[in-house]
Amino acid sequence: MAVQAEKMFAGEAAAEGERVQRHAGVDRLFHWLTAAAVLTLMGTGLLPVLGVKFDWVVIHWVVGVCLTLLVLFHVVRALFWQRLKCMLAISPREVTGRKVGKYSVAQKLMHYAMTFMVLGAVITGCLMLMKMDTPLWKRDPYVLSQATWGVIYAVHGLAAVSAITLVFVHVYFAIIPEKRMYLRAMIRGWMTREETLEHHEPGRHPGKRT
Repeated sequence: MAVQAEKMFAGEAAAEGERVQRHAGVDRLFHWLTAAAVLTLMGTGLLPVLGVKFDWVVIHWVVGVCLTLLVLFHVVRALFWQRLKCMLAISPREVTGRKVGKYSVAQKLMHYAMTFMVLGAVITGCLMLMKMDTPLWKRDPYVLSQATWGVIYAVHGLAAVSAITLVFVHVYFAIIPEKRMYLRAMIRGWMTREETLEHHEPGRHPGKRT
């Protein structure tokens, strides 16, 4: 059955072109905007701790709000326009087999880790906005107890530190030669038919052939 599916998939791809679309333009745009936001937040949040002095507070909270909006956009798009199972579910066949669906187990685990990191930073960051004066509201540092603020700062700091590790791991696996096709797919949107057939099980990669 798998052989027949592979022949059918290969035949269709050969007839329609050599490229298989992996990421739509809107998803690539979301990825790079999120990357820019996370890197900016890391820089504005961590450089002052290392002694680099600059006016970072406004930049930090404005970019944090932008990241929050990006996360909300991604949640809505994932729920109504994408297949959550492609990223969330890990089946035994994916753990033991050589070929996987659209995403490998490692990519799914990285997505889990990035999700917890970003949500931890976003949720605590939004709460911390209550201690700042903004064009929309006045600060109220007494809305929560000191103990609660301590937990919020600890979670926010943990998210910031974990972001460093996750970004380095993500970049490393994006640039190593055997995984560079995924970097190209995130930039240009496509993989070749041969790459798709080599690494992904036919019928389980919901991309469009171009």
